[in-house]
Amino acid sequence: MSESALAQGTGASALPPAPKAAVRPHTTTRHGVTLVDDYFWLKDQSYPTIDDPEVLDYLKAENAYFEAAMAPHKALTDTLFEELKGRLKEDDASVPVKDGDFLYWWAFDKGAQYRKWYRKPVAGGPDQLLIDENVEAKDKKYFRLGTMSVSPDGKLAAWSADTDGSERFTIKVRDLATGKDIATVTDKAIGSIEWASDNKRLLWTEVSEQWRPYRVRVHTLGAKGKDPTIYEEKDTGFFLGIGTTQDRSHFIIATGTNVTSEVRLLPKSDPMAKPILVAPRKTGLQYDVDMREGTLYIRANDTHRNFRVATASLAKPGEWRELIPGSDRHYIRGITAFRDVLAITERLDGLDQVRLRSYDGGEHYVAFPEASYTASLGSNPEYAPQTLRIGYASMVTPSTTYDYDLAKRELVVRKVQEVPSGYDRSQYVTERLTVTARDGAKVPVSIVYKKGFPKDGTGRVHLYAYGAYGIAVPPGFSTARLSLLDRGFAFAIAHIRGGDDLGYQWYLDGKLDKRTNTFNDFVDVANGLVAAGFAKRGNISASGGSAGGSLMGAVLNQDPQLWRAVVAHVPFVDILNTMQDESLPLTPTEWPEWGNPITDKAVFDYILSYSPYENVAAKAYPPILVTAGLNDPRVTYWEPAKWVARLRAKKTDDNLLLLKTNMGAGHGGKSGRFESLRETAEEYTFILKAFGLAGK
Repeated sequence: MSESALAQGTGASALPPAPKAAVRPHTTTRHGVTLVDDYFWLKDQSYPTIDDPEVLDYLKAENAYFEAAMAPHKALTDTLFEELKGRLKEDDASVPVKDGDFLYWWAFDKGAQYRKWYRKPVAGGPDQLLIDENVEAKDKKYFRLGTMSVSPDGKLAAWSADTDGSERFTIKVRDLATGKDIATVTDKAIGSIEWASDNKRLLWTEVSEQWRPYRVRVHTLGAKGKDPTIYEEKDTGFFLGIGTTQDRSHFIIATGTNVTSEVRLLPKSDPMAKPILVAPRKTGLQYDVDMREGTLYIRANDTHRNFRVATASLAKPGEWRELIPGSDRHYIRGITAFRDVLAITERLDGLDQVRLRSYDGGEHYVAFPEASYTASLGSNPEYAPQTLRIGYASMVTPSTTYDYDLAKRELVVRKVQEVPSGYDRSQYVTERLTVTARDGAKVPVSIVYKKGFPKDGTGRVHLYAYGAYGIAVPPGFSTARLSLLDRGFAFAIAHIRGGDDLGYQWYLDGKLDKRTNTFNDFVDVANGLVAAGFAKRGNISASGGSAGGSLMGAVLNQDPQLWRAVVAHVPFVDILNTMQDESLPLTPTEWPEWGNPITDKAVFDYILSYSPYENVAAKAYPPILVTAGLNDPRVTYWEPAKWVARLRAKKTDDNLLLLKTNMGAGHGGKSGRFESLRETAEEYTFILKAFGLAGK
């Protein structure tokens, strides 16, 4: 569909000319290969400050073009928004979680964009408002609560917030008796905040100017001067994070890359003590640690790619004794050492499982009610709970909160996601297909559609995937998705290589020099859906974000005529240039995932062969919607901006190409639940119009 056709609506005029970025060739040579980047200038050279007038003017011009293209379809966007909003319980609340003497939960007021956070005594008493995000977000274009951590005595709360999308959080300490903030700790934090046992000191992680979490500091309430450093990570390829063992005896200081980790433990009673190293870093060794009564429980990949569980004493943390061996079928993804049971989250033949093992060796699995689902441990802050909080959903079953009674071995429903406008589960069907990829790999596909969906090739399909960092896309429930299903779409999730859906090897088979398996899998799944009668070629829309945006760029270059429309959210599409720019925050830590093209010519050549930006060609592309965040530290704004500029210059079609940059937000788009719904409504409008579904 042409730009002019897609722009038409009742009483609408044709679109103005699309913005054209100035061509200013920038030449680089590496490994004997010279590349010319015509849009290098879109990276503000004062980054992370972004104040170049020409750059900002171009982004604003693209935003104006986006608004002009979408304006004729405002009625459809409004309809979709009201549908999405109508499925959202406006006064929703979480199931309270017991932590010591209090029950903690969050709740929305009707019409509110943000949550309120409450607690009340377990023994009885009034509700106490801890933080009202709506108050904190007032007069701000963006607000995101990072974390809230209550002191052991329950009197103080350390909390953090990001107010521009840059993921640099400000930490404040609030007196819960008065509701007033009594201290500002820092404006350069990221991640968790952990209290020491004395209720006076807290640990936090500092982020550098390059957005690299690299230093753990300890703050003492009332103290002046710089907070002392507990640990500093010198390797720019390693990111740092902190946590607490389940028994709350020790801080956890974890540092690592995507493939290597190193853990230290620090007594919560003495934050200034020397951290205890569990095992020194070794390239390729990944492990994490929990503790119970002086015994360490370690999940590690040292003997099997799908991880094993070992134990060690705190006195000799490097002497590991195997507890649960690694397995080709059982992919161990996490462990939590509660007092009475070791909880193991895993995947068995690609399906989520929760295994509970007593310390005398007996074990069992939690039984779930469907054959295909997603399940995980929820919030379980206590060391010796009587029940475990578990989250559950499937593609046709709304998100369900269970408490699992450890003594009775029974699941007790605590909450089922409400759909106020109505949802009849019996009207929808989900199935799991297997598509054979071009190299013979068997790729699972989770698919959902409304009863009566035709499988004669006349249907419409929306296909989604991520495919990187070992992150699986679970077959979960989405109320937003219903707006597509009710308009005759099937929604499919491709469990492609690069995620860990079928185990850690599934991840390994989609990274580094096997990266193109990810892209090929997605294209092959689309063709497999065509062969199965779900749609014809050219009647499939697709979307992905971040690394999933790389996927969108690659599959557009590989087979553009396969797609009716593509939506790429904050897409990582300038891969080769980014992986050569060591000044960027993520580049060194990304080399284990993508490879280092600076030092390795083979890596350089391989990335060059698939990087979406370099491989844009003079050919016809389908309608494309691209989003970006000006303050995004993960995928910097110029990546999608440069990609769109090159697409505009090279593509031979007149299909619509839109770029929307959130000028006051980051990687996750706008904050606030209704603002997020509005952006989903815009995405769906774009997709529906590409299919010619005007006014539907």
